[in-house]
Amino acid sequence: MTRPSPRALLVGAGAVLALGLLAMGGWFWRDAAQRQAQAAYAAAMTGAQPGRGAQATPEARAAAIQGLEAVLGRYPSAPGAAEAAYELGNLRYAAGAWAGARGAWEIALVKATASPTLRRLAQASIGYAWEAERKYGSAAEAYRAALAALGPQDFLYEQLLLNLARVQEVVGQKAEAVQTYRRVLAEVSQTRRGPEIRARLLALGAS
Repeated sequence: MTRPSPRALLVGAGAVLALGLLAMGGWFWRDAAQRQAQAAYAAAMTGAQPGRGAQATPEARAAAIQGLEAVLGRYPSAPGAAEAAYELGNLRYAAGAWAGARGAWEIALVKATASPTLRRLAQASIGYAWEAERKYGSAAEAYRAALAALGPQDFLYEQLLLNLARVQEVVGQKAEAVQTYRRVLAEVSQTRRGPEIRARLLALGAS
């Protein structure tokens, strides 16, 4: 059996060392890239603050939208993408860009795998965007999809049911709306919206 020469051993050791250094360098690069992405998202979210709220000027809102679009385009897979996409949807909605808002919320829905709360907010918001476009059938589908995995104790369950009932009223589905309102009263026993719901039932000829 031929023993490897000292040079071969050195070359082999050098290759192993090089691989180790490459792996370490890759880790440091990923860590640095992640920190850079986090800093970029933090800056974009902070920069978006002047564009929030009813008192925001169109120019401030447009600048906030542009900043969030830029960071999402640059770091689409970074951990902050879901929150930024949700905020982008809010800003676009406030600007009257319903389809664009819905698109941003759909991105947030896909990316918010680690945040059930953010996913529910995005799902509900998608329904609001459809309502704003007067596409009530699509809005109802969005609310039903959001409700599918929820129970009476879950965040937004009651509000999603009320949203669905409202849409059913708008399109003239009175029997379905009555059923949904009654479902709220039956399943959310501690609801604070009882008087409002009963008023809607009376308006629909039910009780």
